[in-house]
Amino acid sequence: MYLVTGATGFVGRNLVAQLLAHGYRIRCLIPEHKLNALPWETLPEIVVGHVLDEEALFRAVTGVYAVIHLENAQWWGRPRDLERVELAGTRNLVAAARAARVGRIITVSHLGAAPAAAYVLHRVKGLVEEAIRSSGLAYTIIRSGIVFGEDDAFVNHIALMLRANPIVFVMPGRGEVVLHPIYVGDLVQALINALEREDTVDTLVEIGGPEYITLEDMIRTVMRVSGMPRMIVPMPPYILRWSSGLYSRILPRSLVTPQWLDILATNRTAPLSNAYQYFGIRPRRLEDTLLIYMRRRHYWGLLARSVMRRRPRSV
Repeated sequence: MYLVTGATGFVGRNLVAQLLAHGYRIRCLIPEHKLNALPWETLPEIVVGHVLDEEALFRAVTGVYAVIHLENAQWWGRPRDLERVELAGTRNLVAAARAARVGRIITVSHLGAAPAAAYVLHRVKGLVEEAIRSSGLAYTIIRSGIVFGEDDAFVNHIALMLRANPIVFVMPGRGEVVLHPIYVGDLVQALINALEREDTVDTLVEIGGPEYITLEDMIRTVMRVSGMPRMIVPMPPYILRWSSGLYSRILPRSLVTPQWLDILATNRTAPLSNAYQYFGIRPRRLEDTLLIYMRRRHYWGLLARSVMRRRPRSV
């Protein structure tokens, strides 16, 4: 039996679908308010609760061989949400897993995570890694580049910003930051393979896709694939941080969040060979994958839903 936290998130729902298709016995820890919109046709075993509920956590980890910990507030959370959901939640999970004698914790972090990082997102991710490494449990930590796919909150938000402004695209900085995006299906396969590979136990692995790409090149790729050419206007990131805070006071949610800008603060890359060396996968290229789903999308409806949808509940 394997437990998945954050099962209804972007990576989680794709992972659970694949695990069920491969015949794994899966248990998911899911908050009550998310039970009415589960994304799978065949349902896994469900424990109602969240990572801040110690009683529900203990029920969830009992009889579990390994935990795949994906619960996070990466794209929508304010600093206090990141600390509650990710850091406090991970510490609760570690305590419950130790009491239940769970074999291993597998989690997804982000390239650039470090406890002493200057940016909130990477600092919290680094503290989460530290809590897992010092837990006394076997672990596998996968630091990934930006995860993209049909419902992602980064590449799709570039397309939403292009749709929102028919003339210009405001780019953070000069666009020279180097990114290492990975397709969600490839990250999911890495997580599944990690369950079976003993050489990934007690390791921290950094992975990304088959190519490095600058932010400006990524923006131009999205323009080309979506058919929405715009004039790119560089803007100092501190101005965008100020404007995103202003938008979040006017609208329920902002397309560009502080975490979005944290990721773009400096280069985030991993060795190109790591995905194959550690997990035996050959990742897909960004543009080839975007062509599968982005060319057919107009983004008007998604734009309206994104800016008017309220922040998710933290638990």
